[in-house]
Amino acid sequence: MRYLAIGELARRVGLRASALRYYESLGLLPGARREGGRRMWPATAERRVALIRMARRAGFTLAEIRGLLDPDTTTGASRQWRALATRKLPELDTAIEELRLLRAAVADCLECGCMNFASCGLLSGASDGDHQGPGRG
Repeated sequence: MRYLAIGELARRVGLRASALRYYESLGLLPGARREGGRRMWPATAERRVALIRMARRAGFTLAEIRGLLDPDTTTGASRQWRALATRKLPELDTAIEELRLLRAAVADCLECGCMNFASCGLLSGASDGDHQGPGRG
């Protein structure tokens, strides 16, 4: 089995070595073996870190992720993952909608072009009819 030094694993996954040590301390990564005082993880740790990062970006807590990765719960991990993911989907849908609205607001500001933040009707909540940007009145 191929092993990666902490620096190499950190480079491959785009994290600092301190983040990997933190994940290890939380039990998200299995304890690294030591070679010459350096932490060494099996190459499969790269995939595990990718899963951790995906789950974090999706809003899962570190405790939830640890529960999913716990070797003592591997038989129930599939059911546990399904339950967590089912609960997480509505939160992700809400975040997507919020981002869609934010994107629309930024696009409206670009279209307006007034760049007068003190009196911009888009930023003060005024209706489009009250807005005095170029081409708006």
